[in-house]
Amino acid sequence: MKARPKRNVLATARETSTPPTALSPTQAIARVAKATGHDIYSVELPSGETLLVELPPRFRSTIWIKRGGFVLIDTNSSTDRDNKLNGDIVNVVWDEKDWRKEPYWPKEFMKESSHGEGSDEDESIVGKMPPAEGSDAEA
Repeated sequence: MKARPKRNVLATARETSTPPTALSPTQAIARVAKATGHDIYSVELPSGETLLVELPPRFRSTIWIKRGGFVLIDTNSSTDRDNKLNGDIVNVVWDEKDWRKEPYWPKEFMKESSHGEGSDEDESIVGKMPPAEGSDAEA
């Protein structure tokens, strides 16, 4: 197999780095649940529905998708198919920070605030030494 020219790889990376200004009615943000093989991925929609989507040839061997990452899918192409696939991956979310600022980002995929109200920051034992054997911390 011949390697792709670097300009094609860079163009694909540049294309996927910026979020679109709006989504069409057939597009949705989805979380990657698992790679099922042969460029087919199981993704979870904000509603909790699971779909099978395909990674198009232009992304193959160029873009790597990890489990738990986010992708933009289009279900429009699924009406033409006679198989189990529900759509295609049209974009891969690289910089979540930029994507999360968009009005179409699903509230179900918002990050939990680690320092929000009611934070048990004082109760955390991360980075602390275990209590001494004779201390009254043990009860």
